[in-house]
Amino acid sequence: MTLGRPRRSSADRPAPPAGARATAAGVTVRRLVVEGAVEFTPTVFPDERGLFVTPYQEPVLSEAVGHRFPTAQTCQSVSRRGVVRGVHFTATPPGQAKYVHCARGRALDFVVDLRTGSPTFGQWDSVLLDQERFRSVYLPIGVGHAFVALEDDTAMVYLMSSGYVPQNEHALSPEDPDLALPLGHHLGRAPILSERDRRAPTLQQALRRGMLPEYRASRGLDEKL
Repeated sequence: MTLGRPRRSSADRPAPPAGARATAAGVTVRRLVVEGAVEFTPTVFPDERGLFVTPYQEPVLSEAVGHRFPTAQTCQSVSRRGVVRGVHFTATPPGQAKYVHCARGRALDFVVDLRTGSPTFGQWDSVLLDQERFRSVYLPIGVGHAFVALEDDTAMVYLMSSGYVPQNEHALSPEDPDLALPLGHHLGRAPILSERDRRAPTLQQALRRGMLPEYRASRGLDEKL
């Protein structure tokens, strides 16, 4: 099976690209390469005190993805420059959708399609998340997530459609050469990985082991959220 490469990335773009849709709520919505994944760019209101921003608006998300997003749990990670977390995904069923933004610092966020049978299986897209634009990314059920922290004390916030269940959580190698995620491209040195992520299987190994989510089952679970 041939793995795709990203057709586009917002990592180096200071503004939403052509083709993005602005909503009445002041949020710009852009669909990513991975089917079902969406980027959201809110309006930031700066003044002499600092700034105000609303990274998450449920009506905007629901309209963009076509279903509700029940928030069962929120989590936050803090990472030093060069740390890579991922590629992480949840066993499907039960599956888990995520909505991610960067509250402090800067990170290159990766969305990886792990759903067998998906029209974008094996492809990925990336979005620069930071404390200036406050972009967010929605990851549908069955899609893998990873990021590389580009600054010290980078804080990532996750909204999740279900609670954390350790036995349902899986990982793929972020250094899989077939995926070719540009983890060190923005660092100039090797990324920092956990032992779990360093030992994780590649996409093809996970496929042979039957670990990966199936596209139709994942989409069906999305619609039931």
